[in-house]
Amino acid sequence: MFRPAGVYVAMLTPFEQDGAIHELEMRRMVDFQIRRGVDGLFPVSSVGEYIHMSRHEKMALMEMVHDQAKGRVPVTPGVGSSHPEEAIFLAEHAKAIGCDGVVIAPPYFFPLSQNMIEQYFETIIDAVDIPVIIYNIPLFTQPLSYDLVKRLARKPNVVAMKDSSGSMVDFLHFMDKVRMEDGEMNFLTGREETLLPCLMMGGKGCMTAIAGVLPEVMVEIYQCFLSKDYERARERQFSILQAIGNMFALPFPLGFKIAMELRGFHMGPAKQPLSDADQSQFNTMKENLRKVLQPIIEPLE
Repeated sequence: MFRPAGVYVAMLTPFEQDGAIHELEMRRMVDFQIRRGVDGLFPVSSVGEYIHMSRHEKMALMEMVHDQAKGRVPVTPGVGSSHPEEAIFLAEHAKAIGCDGVVIAPPYFFPLSQNMIEQYFETIIDAVDIPVIIYNIPLFTQPLSYDLVKRLARKPNVVAMKDSSGSMVDFLHFMDKVRMEDGEMNFLTGREETLLPCLMMGGKGCMTAIAGVLPEVMVEIYQCFLSKDYERARERQFSILQAIGNMFALPFPLGFKIAMELRGFHMGPAKQPLSDADQSQFNTMKENLRKVLQPIIEPLE
């Protein structure tokens, strides 16, 4: 069965001035990222602002990315929703167009017990016939417990987990719980700062926004790890930390969209309007990010 490994891109979404998805730029991004060596694409993602999209837009975005990828790399779109019926509908659409798997995050907005979150996942997983990647993203939803992940790993179509906690403690305990059950499940980090540490401890790769902005660097870290050039991998891991910090200093995901524009893509207006005060701060931080990123980008271009 398909199991994601390597460098996957949590894809940003470019928008037209009227708020529609910018299809031409989206297709350009797909080609750019594949040419730069990534192993897979994750559209309809958190950093891609799926929360602002209608059902039709999510489906259209899946179709654009899958069509443009043309089988060169796996495509695993997000099917996140606050209720399972919508996630099932989107997962079935992803399967119908030929996607390799889907990414499912916990429901958002209402606080739920771990038992309710587990039931949410099980309802979707049992209803769909497509590989599932479960997504732990405590920045925006409730964190998943170790035991919940252990039990979900018993499902035959649960093939991987994306952990965006940023905690190596949590990452290791998730892995250990599944390992003790003899489960077959790949673990990918959702935080770009921890790609090398996670690989060193048995993780299989990453699903991150920086993999789309600086695919060359993330691919090099992964390839250096595979070839056991750990010193070079360590050097490249440290090289992006300041840039990542500056991206997260802006309201999410604006920092990542600015960085993508520095790579030559038109990302369009912010979906969440900025106040005058925010705009002033935004302009200052945008310039700071440009200064940090330019020395990294110039050699890549």
